[in-house]
Amino acid sequence: MRLCKTIPELRSLLKAVRAEGKSIGLVPTMGYLHQGHLSLIREARQRCDVVVVSIFVNPTQFGPQEDFARYPRDLERDAALVAEIGGDVIFAPEATEMYPPGYSTYVEVGGVSEPLCGASRPGHFRGVATVVCKLFNIVRPDIAFFGQKDFQQVLVIRRMVQDLNMDVEIVDVPIVREPDGLALSSRNVYLSPEERKAALVLSRSLNLAREQVAQGQRDISQLKELVISRIKAEPLANIDYVEILSIPDLKPLDKLQDKALLALAVKFGQTRLIDNTVLEA
Repeated sequence: MRLCKTIPELRSLLKAVRAEGKSIGLVPTMGYLHQGHLSLIREARQRCDVVVVSIFVNPTQFGPQEDFARYPRDLERDAALVAEIGGDVIFAPEATEMYPPGYSTYVEVGGVSEPLCGASRPGHFRGVATVVCKLFNIVRPDIAFFGQKDFQQVLVIRRMVQDLNMDVEIVDVPIVREPDGLALSSRNVYLSPEERKAALVLSRSLNLAREQVAQGQRDISQLKELVISRIKAEPLANIDYVEILSIPDLKPLDKLQDKALLALAVKFGQTRLIDNTVLEA
């Protein structure tokens, strides 16, 4: 496995890969890898000849009061996991490599970036779209792999790829959960034992909504109220948002007629967690 820290080094390596006619898969991450990330790498390993894993805590997608400085980082640990699972290349640039002095170009995706995390984290998706666009230009992957836990992010990236005529296939991979249902996240390490237990309300509220839909409930407002009430019953939970929106444009709905995204963001102490499920009529 190769570790590249500069753009020229990575480009030189991948130029040789392309000359051999090999396909390239990209798994963009912010590091501190868990089984959710590893599921993306496994999928890339099955579908591509060479797998590139980027590890970069992207400063432009964090707000001024968010957790950029304390976001968990452990490149040595991550490199061992990537090597063990069969990744070929790690791209781990410094912030100055991606955003050198004088950097002033950003990518804005309208529409799908505006609700949910776009509303509660202004500027977040501008940072996401910019860094992913840069990674696509640097790596030039045939396929890029993203997790469904960040469902809105996947929709934003698909829209960017479509609108800017980028020659890359986007593959989304299902959420990986702990045995008790908690969606895997690098931020889970922030949770105290009490908060970790309380966070199970997220997957349980999603399950409750799915059960109601299976029993015939189609009224969006009633489904939302059910989920909100379930989460509020947990004293340590502080709701950022609970929304049920259309797929793929993330517009408000009155009735569930086909598919819809039930997405939530909830804080436990200082830790903000997101989760989601697709409701199908």
